[in-house]
Amino acid sequence: MRIVGAMLLAGALGLAFALWTWTRPGDPALLSHTEAGVTVHVLNNGFHTDLAVPRAVLEAGGGPLAEASRSIGPGDWILIGWGDAKFFVDTSPMEERLPDGLRAFFWPGNASVVMLDPEKGNPAGRFTPDNRRTLVLSPEAFAGLRGRVQDSLTLVEGHPRLSTARDGDGAHFFASREHFSIGYLCNNWTVRVLNAAGLPVRPLRSVTAGEVIAAVDRAELDTGARRD
Repeated sequence: MRIVGAMLLAGALGLAFALWTWTRPGDPALLSHTEAGVTVHVLNNGFHTDLAVPRAVLEAGGGPLAEASRSIGPGDWILIGWGDAKFFVDTSPMEERLPDGLRAFFWPGNASVVMLDPEKGNPAGRFTPDNRRTLVLSPEAFAGLRGRVQDSLTLVEGHPRLSTARDGDGAHFFASREHFSIGYLCNNWTVRVLNAAGLPVRPLRSVTAGEVIAAVDRAELDTGARRD
């Protein structure tokens, strides 16, 4: 029995390690090295990541995502993020939000939202070099990224549904068809969006903002992609 137990434990540990290190392949060839590419910034807020994309290119693709973008305030760049429909939107002090944070983590199937936040200037300038990465994506790669974001939206008769507009800034939050939980966090969502653009990612490890940045760094090493 001890031998069987040891074998089962070893198998379970091996499976856990395999899942933890599993890499979802991408297509690094989609990363562009030309001025014709689309510049996208990956921004590390400490525990959460956003993507910053040029608004004109985002809206040029049409569809529900362009409709959502056109419905918000002015700005040449759009910050895109995803999270729990309540915790992500709330800006009250963190110590007041801890009970709700536990709910978002451990309760299954929480409603979620896609954030679109316009900025007039390039938002990468607000972040230190350690907390930002810049990718230049081919048009095909950006279409993949954009399509993955759009696929996250809940549509009502083909139109995005606004969940809330946060007071005090331009951030608008649109209902998402995906669900937030400890098994699928904001950074897990971000790496899947980047994977749709061609970056290989480690989905299960991507619970931290640092792992999202590391995914970009690995792609740079593999392809010589531009880093800012």
